[in-house]
Amino acid sequence: MAQTITANDLKTKGVTILDKESSEVIITVRGKNKYVVLPIKQYNYLRECELEAAILETKKDIKEGKFIKETVEKHIKRITRG
Repeated sequence: MAQTITANDLKTKGVTILDKESSEVIITVRGKNKYVVLPIKQYNYLRECELEAAILETKKDIKEGKFIKETVEKHIKRITRG
């Protein structure tokens, strides 16, 4: 479970306070949740999941024919039309 610390605690106690907390730490600013600090291993795992989901969605789009094949010039014109 994520622990919560204030930005002021982080400022006064430094990053060593993060080592004393659980694997996830929520940092509050003026009483509102603002940031989450994760161990790098957990962050990398979440990024892998996100990228895997994007790959699966892309494969599905290709299978369903939801893509456009065009030149770079045509692509730039299409996306900059507004």
